Formats: sequence, C-alpha cells, structure tokens
Amino acid sequence: MISIYICDDEESVRHQLKTALEWKIFIENYDMSVVCAASTAQELLDTVQDSRRGIYFLDVDLKDGGDGFILGRELRRRDPHGTLVYITSYGDLAWKTFQYHLEAFDYIVKEGDQTGPAVARCLEAVYARLLDERRDPAEMFSLRIGDETRHIPLSDILLFEAAPKAHHVYLHTADSRLDFVGSLNELEKELGRRFIRVHRAYLAAWDKIEVVDGKGNQVRVGGRTCLLSRTGKAELKKKSGGSF
Repeated sequence: MISIYICDDEESVRHQLKTALEWKIFIENYDMSVVCAASTAQELLDTVQDSRRGIYFLDVDLKDGGDGFILGRELRRRDPHGTLVYITSYGDLAWKTFQYHLEAFDYIVKEGDQTGPAVARCLEAVYARLLDERRDPAEMFSLRIGDETRHIPLSDILLFEAAPKAHHVYLHTADSRLDFVGSLNELEKELGRRFIRVHRAYLAAWDKIEVVDGKGNQVRVGGRTCLLSRTGKAELKKKSGGSF
C-alpha cells in the first residue's frame, strides 16, 4: 500500500485535503492510504521515518517557521523516489521547486472549494504515472514528439501508417493519432511478430485485425480500414495457417 502524507498548518485545509484524497481512494479503489495529516514539518518527519515511495502534499509557508521547500528537500533525502506535490496560496513560487532541485510532480494553488477537486485530479495523475512505471518496458513503445517522449502500451496500438511527409509515421490507437519521425521498415524489424505488414503503407497489430477482405484487398483493424497487398495476403495466410 502506498502511504500519503499531508502537511499544512491550517486545520480547515488539512481536513479538506484529507477528505478529498480519502474519497478519491475509496471511489477508485486505489491501494493507498492517508497515514498522516500534520500541522508542522517536524510532526510530518516524525511520522515518515522509513517511508518508501510515499506521496507528499506539502504547504509551502508553514506558520511554525517551517519552509515547505526545505521540508521537501529532507523528504527527498529520506525517500528519493517519493512524489512531492506543493499546495500554496502563492501561485508565483513554483520556480523554487527547481531552485531546490525537488522534481515536484505538481504545484496546486489554493482556490477555496476547488482545492479538493484539484488534489483529487492530481492523485489520479500520480496513480497513472505509478502504473506506467510498473509496466514491463518490453510492453511499451516509446516515441519522440518534439521535445516530449511518449510511452504507449503496445496493447493500445492498432497500427502504424506511413504518413504523407517523408520519414514520418502515424501511430493509431483507438482514440488518437500520433505523428513521429520513423520508418515502417525499422518498426517491422523492431516489433517482431506482434505486428504484421499488410501493405507497404501499413503495419497492423496482429491481435487487432477484425476482418480480412481478400477480394477487396482490405483489412479492418480496430474499426479502421487498411489496404492489403499481395505480399500482405501471403503473410496473413502464413501467419493464420491459411484460415482467412
């Protein structure tokens, strides 16, 4: 179970955060628990002890003279892989997380009744990231789009398509299309038998092929229609044992 810690010197805010987080955990059935809602940095540190990969929601300006960024630095020392989230009334202090080299996951500005929902959404994003980290790297496809690296589960990919722009490929999932620099030839070699080249312009996920229309020279993959070449037909017959 993942432990969640709160540190805020305002009792009403602590109650709001704890309630929002516990409700989100209950609704989503997350394997998490709020184990501490502290009013001071020292109270939190006394509770943390040997925590591993905890999630910490921290106020920036603590009235006991504590500094949320210094607290974050100590938590990072004790729990290097923990997740830090800052909550504050001051929206212009986010840059300090970089100054202290804290790698904070999020920075949430207190906005009355909207703070609870914002924290719940943040917890959902943290949970999604933790799930991604636990996936077998061999089951993910990584691609670069501009300055961003995306990791897509192979099980979500329907097909790759040659894009009109030279040396570009479209990656199709059920609800998105991503354009990245690549080559279908290289992808075919890299991805092995999980994908099959049905046409020079299409590399389809074998387990997502729904219909093969040999006469019309088409295949349907996850609701999308692709061209089917003569070579693609031969590959499909070989892979399926001539069953289509």
